[in-house]
Amino acid sequence: MDLMTIGAFAGRTRLSAKALRLYDRLGLLPPARVDPDSGYRFYSEDQVATARLIALLRRLGMPLPAIADIAAQPPAAAAAAVGAYWSDVESVTADRRVLASYIQAKLTGGDMPSYDITTRAIPQRTIVSISRHLHAAETGAFFADAFSRLRSAAPGLKGIAGCPYLIFYGEVSDDSDGPLELCRPVARHPDQATEGVEVRDEPAHQEVYIRVAMKDMGWPALAPAVDALYAWVRGQQREPAGALRQVLIGDQRTAKPDTPVCDLSVPRK
Repeated sequence: MDLMTIGAFAGRTRLSAKALRLYDRLGLLPPARVDPDSGYRFYSEDQVATARLIALLRRLGMPLPAIADIAAQPPAAAAAAVGAYWSDVESVTADRRVLASYIQAKLTGGDMPSYDITTRAIPQRTIVSISRHLHAAETGAFFADAFSRLRSAAPGLKGIAGCPYLIFYGEVSDDSDGPLELCRPVARHPDQATEGVEVRDEPAHQEVYIRVAMKDMGWPALAPAVDALYAWVRGQQREPAGALRQVLIGDQRTAKPDTPVCDLSVPRK
């Protein structure tokens, strides 16, 4: 098998020797042979295609660990993985476009969306809940576990007062870890304590809310609604009696774009 020096291989692939050394160190593209005495790296012709694939994926902004996974797959599976990655990029870009427009409007005093804001009475009820400090990427796993544990704690309540809800005591993002509390109203106190599940009685109160459809879910799309909610409460010469809530009134997994799936709410004094 004819081998190329790292310099020759760099010329064939249009990658720098520095990049090739990095890819070797990360296990992405190890040389076909390393001279045991001199430490010189040698590459084979059949590694050129892999090197070019790595370079192209890096131009997509793909992280090196993801590239390592794709490079190890057969062509059809690798192509599907690239498609999935790019779909995620487009989704994130769309969210950031919304966020950029929102920031611009706040900075310039531009027009914000308008919302129907409603007040309702919530009766006294018993709440079971699980709280966590977590970042945005950890929420999916948290919800899957917490929902299961809360459902088994005690029988639920019917109607809007029985819908589970989230309380955001702080921002949940890549940098900020909340905390976040998942709450479920129940018909009675649990028969026995469950580790990690808190129980409390919540007094009757008024809450102000905005109903949100599936197409408007997610952050930062919800940010203008949160601003509008707090502005409305303070415009009534009142103060919020608690942190922001997201009342889960519908199943987001099966909802159509115009289906209402949550109420953004704040308790009101």
